[in-house]
Amino acid sequence: MPKMKTNSGAKKRFRTTAKGKVKAKGAFTSHMMMNKPKSMKRKAKGTTMLCAADARIILRNFLPYGRKKKAAKAAVAKGEK
Repeated sequence: MPKMKTNSGAKKRFRTTAKGKVKAKGAFTSHMMMNKPKSMKRKAKGTTMLCAADARIILRNFLPYGRKKKAAKAAVAKGEK
């Protein structure tokens, strides 16, 4: 069976936490910042956790190998092999 491919765009934009949640940067922060309100720029600063539905899509379709690593860590934590 061939290897699954990780989506190159997704691996640059998303990171998984130790608990398996997905972190992402806020949108609309790359250019034309003078046309956006201060409150919008402040809220988009830093990273946020994706909701469960979006995180599931990212992990299943775009980052397949990150998901297996998390399952292995969970098994080790429970004491299984």
